[in-house]
Amino acid sequence: MSEVRVRQAAPEDHDRIHPVLDDWWGRPIASVLQSLFLDHFFDTSFVADDEQGLAGFLVGFLSPARPEVAYVHFIGVRPDLRRSGLAADLYDRFFDLARRNGRTEVWAITAPVNERSIAFHRALGFDVTIQPNGPVRFRRPL
Repeated sequence: MSEVRVRQAAPEDHDRIHPVLDDWWGRPIASVLQSLFLDHFFDTSFVADDEQGLAGFLVGFLSPARPEVAYVHFIGVRPDLRRSGLAADLYDRFFDLARRNGRTEVWAITAPVNERSIAFHRALGFDVTIQPNGPVRFRRPL
């Protein structure tokens, strides 16, 4: 495995991330990540690259309405790098950023069909709430 470099995202990273989403997820999902997320929240988001190109990303933000909450809108890792620790590393970086900004909780959601995401978030210490006919909600104290 090549060295993975993680950096703060930039607005133009949307043009690299958006085209891989449906392929990485194996289903239509790209519409969930509009460019506005990286236009406005690039400074709280991360991109990982290796010699093959885009290795992963985390798009998150500090909630303007809930001063205790930081929210992860989207996280993805290239399929060949899953189970490498990259997703956990991206989350650790976001947890640190959230703590430095006075946040005490991190929230996220996923679709009920995304069983890998549910298991992953549980392993990271998130509380999981499965709602009938709604998204699966994650909440983790920092």
